[in-house]
Amino acid sequence: MPNAKVLSEKQKIVADLTEKIKAAQAGVLVDYTGITVAEDTEMRRKLRAENVEYSVIKNTLLRFAVNNVGMEALDDVLNGTTSLAISTEDPIAPARIIKEHADKFNDHFVIKGGFMDGKVISVDEINALASIPPLPILRAQVLGTMLAPITSLAVVLKAIAEKGGEVAPAEGEPAPAAE
Repeated sequence: MPNAKVLSEKQKIVADLTEKIKAAQAGVLVDYTGITVAEDTEMRRKLRAENVEYSVIKNTLLRFAVNNVGMEALDDVLNGTTSLAISTEDPIAPARIIKEHADKFNDHFVIKGGFMDGKVISVDEINALASIPPLPILRAQVLGTMLAPITSLAVVLKAIAEKGGEVAPAEGEPAPAAE
């Protein structure tokens, strides 16, 4: 039986981890066996740039934390080496960055599972989420879609104004004869 000090430290770690998981919008669990220090450093740099917290966690402690938040379905993947990438800001960022590195290091960096908004998601769902562009690009695409009709209207109005207010003939109709 562990002594009281060690037990209280582990309980504090589990409590902190439980709070992080509750606050997170999304998280991805990874088996990182065989990744080199250089590869890990590169990945961590990208994760930090996106405000994603990445850490290696003991399976037992993580199991207690996910059970505390009601995600018992993750118990099956909590074996071997496990690291966790979580984000409280962008729910797509952990999936996108981890998937990118899983593709790059395909034989020794494997996605085990994950969660989003308090629900367990499969590896296939993580891969699908990873294909979604980053939030700034999505915003630009939406704005571009909204501005396209307005831009087209402005082009048509400018063309009418340049012709002195005359309406241009429709395609296929002969132009009016000059008097």
